[in-house]
Amino acid sequence: MSEEPKDSSLGKSCRERNGELLGRNEVARNLREARSIWGPLPLAVRKKLRELTKNYHLSISSGDITLLGGQLYVTHGGLLRIGSRKQCSGIVTVLQKDISDPIANRWVFKAIVYKTLRSKGFVGYGDANPSNTTASVRGAEMRVAETRAVNRALRKAYGIGLCSVEELGSLSIAQEPLGPKPPARTNGSNNVQPRLRDQLCVLIRQNDLDPNLVKAYAADFCGTATLSGASRELVESFISHLSVTAKESRDALICKLNSYARPSEVRQ
Repeated sequence: MSEEPKDSSLGKSCRERNGELLGRNEVARNLREARSIWGPLPLAVRKKLRELTKNYHLSISSGDITLLGGQLYVTHGGLLRIGSRKQCSGIVTVLQKDISDPIANRWVFKAIVYKTLRSKGFVGYGDANPSNTTASVRGAEMRVAETRAVNRALRKAYGIGLCSVEELGSLSIAQEPLGPKPPARTNGSNNVQPRLRDQLCVLIRQNDLDPNLVKAYAADFCGTATLSGASRELVESFISHLSVTAKESRDALICKLNSYARPSEVRQ
């Protein structure tokens, strides 16, 4: 009987050491992936990345974090994974009809995150209209508003001060300057980002991936209606994410891509 407390404390100590080791491995992996994707990072960014990894177990390879304009942002997928790990009880979204205007494509949503069945819920609001979204999501403002509301409610529920990339307004995301552009090789395509397109095509061929499913996944990852409407920074981030994921677990990547397949119509 006297040995039980000793065994219990020993087991707890082992679990704590294993947790610390796992945390250090996660931090090292994220820093390594960050350098390979974004190059050398300022000390402040590296410090923030360590903090996010240690506190929330966010993963760059899973698309939980992205870097834009020298700042780290959490993604919608990253926030959902945090909620899942924390065993979030549920998320409810409600369209605020009184202050929304469908004709002007102005939408406001209220999201409530319930951490437990008995919790009162954490409320977040999200709005989207043509003035605070990019041209690439025209017609999808309703979905953007709902996503922003969910993100804010999740961040409030789990104490995440880092802004999510989906909450950025149109002026916050770096855009290519207007005006004449230097000629570039297009390889028969009108895409303004031929080199990125070629990199993506190479990845698709090397890993024998379905191009249409990759495009659908890319658009979802970038938060745009189509891949061609995504900013260069987001496309670069997706290509790096796809490359890392394909190397680490191609089977998991295939499963992810298959989730974007449209169910075939049943013919009579």
